[in-house]
Amino acid sequence: MRLSESEQVTPYIDPKVHADETEPLISDVNGFLQASRAAASSEGETSQQETLGFLPVLKNGNFLILWSGQVFSQLADKVYLVLMIAIIATNFQSENQSISGWVSAIMMAFTIPAVLFGSLAGVFVDRWPKKGVLVASNLLRGILVWGVPFMLWVSKGLNLAGLPVGFYMLLAVTILVSTLTQFFAPAEQVTISMIVEKRHLLSANSLYTTTMMGSLIIGFAVGEPVLVLADNLVQMLGIEWRIGKELLVGGAYVLAGLLLMLLNTRQANSTTEGEAPHVLQDIRDGIDYLSKHRRIRGALIQMIILFSIFAAMTVLAVRLAEVIPGLKASQFGFLLASGGAGMGFGAAMLGHFGQRFSHSRLSLYGSLGVAGSLVGFAVFTHQLWICLLLTALMGASAAMVAIPMQTTIQAETPEEMRGKVFGLQNNAINIAMTLPLALTGVAETFLGLRAVFLCMAAIVLAGRLFTWYICRTGSSMSSKTI
Repeated sequence: MRLSESEQVTPYIDPKVHADETEPLISDVNGFLQASRAAASSEGETSQQETLGFLPVLKNGNFLILWSGQVFSQLADKVYLVLMIAIIATNFQSENQSISGWVSAIMMAFTIPAVLFGSLAGVFVDRWPKKGVLVASNLLRGILVWGVPFMLWVSKGLNLAGLPVGFYMLLAVTILVSTLTQFFAPAEQVTISMIVEKRHLLSANSLYTTTMMGSLIIGFAVGEPVLVLADNLVQMLGIEWRIGKELLVGGAYVLAGLLLMLLNTRQANSTTEGEAPHVLQDIRDGIDYLSKHRRIRGALIQMIILFSIFAAMTVLAVRLAEVIPGLKASQFGFLLASGGAGMGFGAAMLGHFGQRFSHSRLSLYGSLGVAGSLVGFAVFTHQLWICLLLTALMGASAAMVAIPMQTTIQAETPEEMRGKVFGLQNNAINIAMTLPLALTGVAETFLGLRAVFLCMAAIVLAGRLFTWYICRTGSSMSSKTI
């Protein structure tokens, strides 16, 4: 704290004391105060610098373990769909037959558990040791993937209702893998808030989002050639079965589980007296908690809107690629990859500089960026490079919404409620994403591509205005509010 000259401490001077004896005393006291102020200022600047960037979280050994496990788990998740497509193309698809129907069934099998079990998984995550959930969910997913070649061998030549029995087994494995993912996701979010200081949560979430986007791009871009290489390496070892791709994906899950065994979540062993509340009661408690805490509810609403917009964009990207000169509908992945790269860049920038701004301001800038990008798509529908830049801008802007909002939920939710809240969050987002997937194509057919983009921009702005209103009408707000 800086003192004015009038606030300088001047000791009492006895008139009887000679001036030459008092001047050194006054000088010493004021010099001490100035040195103290300089030291405090220097300490404050150092403390502020230490809270910025990725360095503080990367110095956290437990976070490094959790992050390393996430890297392998995320890569396995992204390559899993590529693995299923490769298995279907090799074992079930007939010549001149479209693979779309097979892939759609796999996608539905992966989505259904997210809709049905998201909230339920969050309840059990609150009751169970977080480390155990993280380790078991990865090891079990790895074992399931490793078992796929054996299942296909046992069911070879068998059919049921006109479809191969092996395909039904793939659907069953996919449902189980997705169900285990519903337990892993909230346990991971809870663990981040347990092992990372609150002031470093934004950097931690930024690093996680960067990793997620990186694994998305790498998984879809190089997944197929890497799986082929794994099969070739296994055959070079003299093994006739082409099981290298299953060994690789399952091994990534298992390696993630083994790494997470080293994790110390600092979770105290606690015993609950009396009978535990019913699962449905726990879900109701989570809903009640969200209804009473406006900032957390506002953050959740913004994330639901954001992910709904991105779900719609996955559909519109196909149509956009079709109308852009120089692109084909099958090359829509270039647009999605550009968005993923933009989100990764935005997350990295947030990790370094985001702590200087309130969550509210970051979310506002991000919402304006997403809405502006959508308006840009409506104006420059046929310009390839502009559309690629707009997609990257949209991804970077989305990071400015998603990461601060996720950090707000983590920071303001008490430990005993985090599993329930994160489970409800995953459940709500997955349910909300299904509606745009179903309606966007129909809306584009009747309204046109440009009209749909403008409507989506209006939804983003209206959602930001609505969440600002419900938070302003709530209780006292912090400097890091919505």
